[in-house]
Amino acid sequence: MKLSLVVPCYNEEQNVALFYSEVKRVFDAEGYSYECVFVNDGSADNTLGELKKLHAEADGNIRIVSFSRNFGKEAAMYAGIEHAKGDLICLIDADLQQRPEVVVGMVKRLDEAPELDCVAAFQAERRESGLLTFFKSNFYKLINSVSDTTFVQGASDFRTFRRSVAEAVLSMGEYHRFSKGILSWVGFNTEYIPYEVQERAAGESKWSFKKLFKYAIDGIMAFSTAPLAIPTVLGIIMAVVSFLYLGIDGLISVISSDFENIRDTLIIFLLLLIGGIQLISIGIIGKYLAKTYEQGKNRPIYIAREVIEPKNDD
Repeated sequence: MKLSLVVPCYNEEQNVALFYSEVKRVFDAEGYSYECVFVNDGSADNTLGELKKLHAEADGNIRIVSFSRNFGKEAAMYAGIEHAKGDLICLIDADLQQRPEVVVGMVKRLDEAPELDCVAAFQAERRESGLLTFFKSNFYKLINSVSDTTFVQGASDFRTFRRSVAEAVLSMGEYHRFSKGILSWVGFNTEYIPYEVQERAAGESKWSFKKLFKYAIDGIMAFSTAPLAIPTVLGIIMAVVSFLYLGIDGLISVISSDFENIRDTLIIFLLLLIGGIQLISIGIIGKYLAKTYEQGKNRPIYIAREVIEPKNDD
């Protein structure tokens, strides 16, 4: 098998048939074997029904992994890689914002450059609001400043890589996954190419600003312990502030007793500030402890309710 397309699906009933039609149109002309590994991530609509219909009508190159519930895109990508049989594996979305034609270019680049292990795509031009672009840009600056792993600006999960990369990714069995970081951390020789994001074929994006923000926080915590140093920094700042306060309070007491109300205000302010810093510190430590606790349970990354193999799979 030359290529496996790993396709996470969550409420994509309107897109999966269109996606497969485009994949078939593009790849049938290339002359090499390929498969689509669709991962139904606990969809609430009829995505699974549409996938089973495709499986019945297709030429034996569709594999379906259906989760028992929604485990998230990261788990879906892991499951797809785990079940993929191709020498090359491509992570691609079902909404056709990432075009099969770009995948063909990735495959050809890997064929002509044996020294390359992975070809990853980044958005040449973002079609997003200015606010979202601002936050994403600063996220990459922040995570690169606090992590030993390098994150390429704008690089997405949309990439094609060799079996050796897939095995390295699968060997990292962490429960809270951040694939952008994992794929960077495992290393290998990666080339980044620009691509133009298309409009969704149907439906709406599943990524709200809230989900993106949480995903960014999870990414930082997964690949950096720098947040654990924040309590120390805040403690040093508070020590400096307390000495300054002692000096100001002594000066006020010497000059006049009319400043007693100001002194009381400063005391209240410092108490509230110290209390807030303590709560922030406890919260940061608690977040890391919670992730360690969940990882320590050693629960599976996903649970498959059913796996439907291609019709001609021995």
